Amino acid sequence: MTDQAPIVIVGTGLSGYSLVREFRKLDKNVPIIMVTADDGVSYSKPMLSTGFTKAKDAEGLAQANTDAMAEQLGVEVRSFTTVTGIDADRHELVLGDQRLGYSKLVLAWGADVIRLTLAGDGLERVHSINDLMDYRAFRKALEGGKRVAIMGAGLIGCEFANDLRNGGYEVDVIAPDTAVMPSLLPEPAARAVQHELTELGVGFHLGTVVDRVDHSATGVRLTLANGETLEADLVVSAVGLRPRTELARAAGIDTGKGIKVNRALETSAADVYALGDCAEVDGQVLLYVLPLMACARALAKTLAGERTDVRYGTMPIMIKTPCCPTAVCPPPAGAEGDWQFEQDGSDVKALFTSPAGEVLGFAVTGRFAVEKQTLAKEVPPIHPG
Repeated sequence: MTDQAPIVIVGTGLSGYSLVREFRKLDKNVPIIMVTADDGVSYSKPMLSTGFTKAKDAEGLAQANTDAMAEQLGVEVRSFTTVTGIDADRHELVLGDQRLGYSKLVLAWGADVIRLTLAGDGLERVHSINDLMDYRAFRKALEGGKRVAIMGAGLIGCEFANDLRNGGYEVDVIAPDTAVMPSLLPEPAARAVQHELTELGVGFHLGTVVDRVDHSATGVRLTLANGETLEADLVVSAVGLRPRTELARAAGIDTGKGIKVNRALETSAADVYALGDCAEVDGQVLLYVLPLMACARALAKTLAGERTDVRYGTMPIMIKTPCCPTAVCPPPAGAEGDWQFEQDGSDVKALFTSPAGEVLGFAVTGRFAVEKQTLAKEVPPIHPG
């Protein structure tokens, strides 16, 4: 190892580019190499579920191409480059038959989509949308089509349902739970979102799953476990994400639900860090923008020589369902307390309060959504300073 070895960052998504932007505020000169398996185009992943509403295709959602990002940030970007291993003892990243030495290594390579095992001969019409290249392929495949089936009624499934309806597409949502976003919203808030999506024209098929996807004369036919069949041009699989941990685990780095890091975002390997969707920060995997940005700011300081713990404040999650504006701040896992509801149709204000009356979480829909910032001030921070 020499002092001239670069900082190497794996991933050019929101995590990777945000980290470099923050770091360059502190250090303009340290060499940085960014490695990515995709094209390295800068975009905001949360915006993938707004493209039809905003009448923007993949190019419209792109913020800057790879060359522009390299010049803007003073980095080298190696696109379409696959990482095959990490040699933590030698401080080297393995890229097939090549090796890249690093002074510090940052893993910001995100999460993989969970892929369901389905029967049928139409599986090439099932799309997962996890990055801009996926989105580009989906838009191309949808040309001329008008019907989309979505597997999954979580946050991403509901956002895509709203967005596609805004684009004029027929949309059906299939999911095993009996309510939308069951791990995120209390039932009255979930029912409000489902009601407004239904009013918008989304069809829901809850309490069942897709068993088969077969070619049909006009697209594909989905056979559900309850015996129902649906016709569609394309299928979107939005059943969840799983942090990418395999290469870290193979390198002997501690992993759990994600790549385990402490509050300074340090892994169990010297000079190796992780942030974003792949990271399990102090026991928590938070697949949202606000914690990602907090991590980028903290890690930038650490890489610049000032070891800094990340601080998570109260971080409400904004759900992009414009037919029913929604924000939620889930209570801590295992917290004692009860939900209390105020409701007027699809306008729901839900507060999770402790036995002592402290507000530990909330969910607001419709006209109550404007109260999200006020309520956030009442909820204790996730990681206080």
